Amino acid sequence: MNTQNSQAQCSCSSAPKLIFPCSGASDVGGLTDRAARQMTVDQTGKMFCLAGIGGRVEGIMANTKAAARVLVIDGCKEECARKTMELAAFKDFQHLRLTDMGFEKGKTRVTAARIREVATKGAELLACCRP
Repeated sequence: MNTQNSQAQCSCSSAPKLIFPCSGASDVGGLTDRAARQMTVDQTGKMFCLAGIGGRVEGIMANTKAAARVLVIDGCKEECARKTMELAAFKDFQHLRLTDMGFEKGKTRVTAARIREVATKGAELLACCRP
Protein backbone atom coordinates (compact mmCIF):
# COMPACT_ATOMS: atom_id res chain seq x y z
CA MET A 1 0.00 0.00 0.00
CA ASN A 2 1.36 3.41 -0.94
CA THR A 3 0.92 5.65 2.07
CA GLN A 4 2.75 8.59 0.54
CA ASN A 5 -0.12 9.42 -1.79
CA SER A 6 -3.48 9.32 -0.04
CA GLN A 7 -5.36 11.15 -2.82
CA ALA A 8 -7.61 9.15 -5.08
CA GLN A 9 -5.96 8.20 -8.35
CA CYS A 10 -7.67 8.78 -11.67
CA SER A 11 -8.69 5.50 -13.22
CA CYS A 12 -9.45 6.83 -16.71
CA SER A 13 -8.50 4.42 -19.44
CA SER A 14 -6.75 5.34 -22.64
CA ALA A 15 -10.06 4.96 -24.49
CA PRO A 16 -11.35 8.20 -26.00
CA LYS A 17 -13.92 10.52 -24.49
CA LEU A 18 -16.63 10.98 -27.09
CA ILE A 19 -18.92 13.97 -27.66
CA PHE A 20 -22.30 13.66 -29.38
CA PRO A 21 -23.88 17.06 -30.12
CA CYS A 22 -27.41 17.21 -31.45
CA SER A 23 -26.13 19.50 -34.26
CA GLY A 24 -29.75 20.41 -34.96
CA ALA A 25 -30.92 22.97 -37.52
CA SER A 26 -31.68 25.70 -34.96
CA ASP A 27 -29.33 28.24 -33.46
CA VAL A 28 -28.85 26.17 -30.30
CA GLY A 29 -28.26 23.07 -32.43
CA GLY A 30 -25.51 24.96 -34.22
CA LEU A 31 -24.08 25.97 -30.88
CA THR A 32 -23.88 22.33 -29.74
CA ASP A 33 -22.05 21.47 -32.95
CA ARG A 34 -19.55 24.32 -32.69
CA ALA A 35 -18.89 23.62 -29.00
CA ALA A 36 -18.23 19.93 -29.73
CA ARG A 37 -15.81 20.91 -32.51
CA GLN A 38 -14.08 23.31 -30.11
CA MET A 39 -13.76 20.56 -27.50
CA THR A 40 -12.13 18.37 -30.16
CA VAL A 41 -9.64 21.14 -30.97
CA ASP A 42 -9.02 21.60 -27.22
CA GLN A 43 -8.49 17.82 -26.95
CA THR A 44 -10.97 17.48 -24.09
CA GLY A 45 -12.88 14.91 -26.12
CA LYS A 46 -13.58 13.79 -29.67
CA MET A 47 -16.70 14.79 -31.57
CA PHE A 48 -18.49 11.70 -32.83
CA CYS A 49 -21.36 10.90 -35.18
CA LEU A 50 -24.84 10.91 -33.66
CA ALA A 51 -26.34 9.94 -37.03
CA GLY A 52 -24.19 6.80 -36.91
CA ILE A 53 -25.77 5.92 -33.58
CA GLY A 54 -29.25 6.48 -35.03
CA GLY A 55 -28.33 4.31 -38.02
CA ARG A 56 -26.74 1.66 -35.77
CA VAL A 57 -23.49 1.78 -37.77
CA GLU A 58 -21.46 -1.12 -36.42
CA GLY A 59 -18.09 0.62 -36.03
CA ILE A 60 -19.57 3.74 -34.44
CA MET A 61 -21.61 1.63 -32.02
CA ALA A 62 -18.54 -0.41 -31.04
CA ASN A 63 -16.34 2.66 -30.55
CA THR A 64 -19.03 4.28 -28.42
CA LYS A 65 -19.35 1.18 -26.22
CA ALA A 66 -15.57 1.23 -25.72
CA ALA A 67 -15.36 4.95 -24.86
CA ALA A 68 -13.96 6.03 -21.51
CA ARG A 69 -16.72 8.64 -21.14
CA VAL A 70 -19.51 9.96 -23.33
CA LEU A 71 -21.01 13.44 -23.40
CA VAL A 72 -24.33 14.12 -25.14
CA ILE A 73 -25.17 17.78 -25.84
CA ASP A 74 -28.74 18.85 -26.58
CA GLY A 75 -29.63 22.35 -27.70
CA CYS A 76 -33.33 22.41 -26.89
CA LYS A 77 -35.99 20.81 -24.74
CA GLU A 78 -36.74 18.13 -27.34
CA GLU A 79 -33.50 16.32 -26.32
CA CYS A 80 -33.09 14.51 -29.64
CA ALA A 81 -29.48 13.54 -28.93
CA ARG A 82 -30.31 12.00 -25.54
CA LYS A 83 -33.27 10.12 -27.01
CA THR A 84 -31.15 8.82 -29.92
CA MET A 85 -28.52 7.49 -27.51
CA GLU A 86 -31.09 5.86 -25.25
CA LEU A 87 -32.93 4.24 -28.19
CA ALA A 88 -29.58 2.69 -29.14
CA ALA A 89 -29.31 1.30 -25.57
CA PHE A 90 -26.70 3.77 -24.32
CA LYS A 91 -27.50 4.87 -20.78
CA ASP A 92 -24.13 5.68 -19.22
CA PHE A 93 -23.35 9.19 -20.43
CA GLN A 94 -23.11 12.76 -19.25
CA HIS A 95 -25.87 14.99 -20.58
CA LEU A 96 -25.58 18.71 -21.20
CA ARG A 97 -28.74 20.65 -22.06
CA LEU A 98 -28.20 24.17 -23.31
CA THR A 99 -31.62 25.12 -21.95
CA ASP A 100 -30.18 24.46 -18.47
CA MET A 101 -27.50 27.04 -19.26
CA GLY A 102 -30.13 29.67 -20.15
CA PHE A 103 -29.92 29.36 -23.93
CA GLU A 104 -33.24 29.52 -25.76
CA LYS A 105 -34.05 28.06 -29.16
CA GLY A 106 -34.62 30.80 -31.72
CA LYS A 107 -33.10 33.46 -29.49
CA THR A 108 -29.46 32.40 -29.15
CA ARG A 109 -26.94 33.89 -31.52
CA VAL A 110 -23.88 31.66 -31.95
CA THR A 111 -20.86 33.64 -30.77
CA ALA A 112 -17.27 32.76 -29.86
CA ALA A 113 -18.03 33.51 -26.20
CA ARG A 114 -21.03 31.17 -26.17
CA ILE A 115 -19.10 28.42 -27.95
CA ARG A 116 -16.38 28.73 -25.30
CA GLU A 117 -18.96 28.71 -22.47
CA VAL A 118 -20.56 25.49 -23.70
CA ALA A 119 -17.18 23.87 -24.46
CA THR A 120 -15.96 24.70 -20.95
CA LYS A 121 -19.08 23.21 -19.35
CA GLY A 122 -18.79 20.14 -21.57
CA ALA A 123 -15.14 19.69 -20.60
CA GLU A 124 -16.12 19.81 -16.92
CA LEU A 125 -18.65 17.04 -17.50
CA LEU A 126 -16.11 14.90 -19.36
CA ALA A 127 -13.36 15.38 -16.77
CA CYS A 128 -12.22 12.08 -15.38
CA CYS A 129 -11.70 12.97 -11.79
CA ARG A 130 -14.08 15.66 -10.70
CA PRO A 131 -13.84 16.95 -7.13
